Amino acid sequence: MGEKSRDAESAMQSSKELKRKKRIKLAIYIAIFVVFQIIVITVFGLVIMKAKTPKLRLSNNIDIQSASVGNSSSPSFDISFVAQLRVKNSNFGPYKFDNTTATFTYGGATVGQVIVPKGKVGLKSTKKINVIVSLSSSQLPNNANPAGKQYWTPDLTLTLGATAKMTGKVELMWIMKKKKSTNMNCTLIIDVNDHNKLRSLECK
Repeated sequence: MGEKSRDAESAMQSSKELKRKKRIKLAIYIAIFVVFQIIVITVFGLVIMKAKTPKLRLSNNIDIQSASVGNSSSPSFDISFVAQLRVKNSNFGPYKFDNTTATFTYGGATVGQVIVPKGKVGLKSTKKINVIVSLSSSQLPNNANPAGKQYWTPDLTLTLGATAKMTGKVELMWIMKKKKSTNMNCTLIIDVNDHNKLRSLECK
């Protein structure tokens, strides 16, 4: 009986040890799962659910349709061209933007405006929008350089500014909407002497 009792006691101890090891393994698996979930939630919150500001830029894909330029002390011009605006959305969700007014200036004075209709940019994509722009020096104050600034150079290049502020909302994972606005501030130089070609374009 003593030997059977010892065998039974040994079997019980082995069973308890086995159960203890199973509980330890289960606790380890639960801990690993919890840590994994924390990492996933952190990455989700910092990367996916963080709304980034879209970018609005004027591309150098400008096609000048017509141009009438007068070379005098008070510059005169009428220019029409097709410009391409690009809205880049780096978010994990679409960006819906409102109607946007793009303003073109010469020497700080407005010489033309164009309306960009409201639209939508898909997640992680860029939307290209073509607009027809008509600029005229007739809108300049007294048809002269504002504030005496020299934007009309002897080699006949025309320096223009292009600005816009786009407002809209980023939709994240179809459950959250965050307001985001983006600004465009570009300077373009048109070479009037060389068939009205775009000499340079810089955007901030």
